Amino acid sequence: MSDAMRDAVREAARYFPTAIVSGRCRDKVYNFVRLAELYYAGSHGMDIKVPAKKSSFRKANSKAVLFQPASKFLPMIDEVYKTLLDATKSTPGVKVENNKFCLSVHFRCVDEKRWTFLADQVMSVLMEYPMLRLTSGRKVLEIRPIIKWDKGKAMEFLLESLGFADCKDVLPLYIGDDRTDEDAFRVLKNRGQGFGILVSKVPKETSASYSLREPTEVMDFLQRLVEWKRLAFKCDLSRMEAAFAF
Repeated sequence: MSDAMRDAVREAARYFPTAIVSGRCRDKVYNFVRLAELYYAGSHGMDIKVPAKKSSFRKANSKAVLFQPASKFLPMIDEVYKTLLDATKSTPGVKVENNKFCLSVHFRCVDEKRWTFLADQVMSVLMEYPMLRLTSGRKVLEIRPIIKWDKGKAMEFLLESLGFADCKDVLPLYIGDDRTDEDAFRVLKNRGQGFGILVSKVPKETSASYSLREPTEVMDFLQRLVEWKRLAFKCDLSRMEAAFAF
């Protein structure tokens, strides 16, 4: 994350409750972002932490919320991780990543002619683990426990934790560029509350309502949101001063 983007996210978090939802493990995501005031959901939302601090966004001061619905799968995930490292070591460019509650097999640097072979290697390993499922993202194979949990469920959990689940005056926005973000887009669409924003340079079939082309546009969008909020605050302050003067 660039310093400019970090500043944009930090400013957005001053005015709006802001969460990072990622397929990577929560600790790695925090090390990338390094903003303690955010809400973090790693491993596709299977590892969620809400900061324990006084916040104007939460209805009550409370202890940190740590939610891990797939904890019982940790030994199995570690076992499969070691097996995959051994099974795929003959494929140049492959990267197997342990994201604590899920695994990622990155093939961005693998020769395209070997993609099918790599997928077969991964599936042959998973045949021994029926409690794990295989999905795909942007040049990555994702291995997750078979539980009804995804980025959409994580977003709903965060809204509930913030006390916003049934609020009619709250507009959730979810920005994402990966296939796995479609789960969150669909949740917002089905709820009829908030909007999904797809980040993509090319048209795609999506459940998102709007789109941005690249990360720089995301940064610009966040900065505009902050500026809008500041102007709205100044207008409200001016009205209050006018009322007192009257």
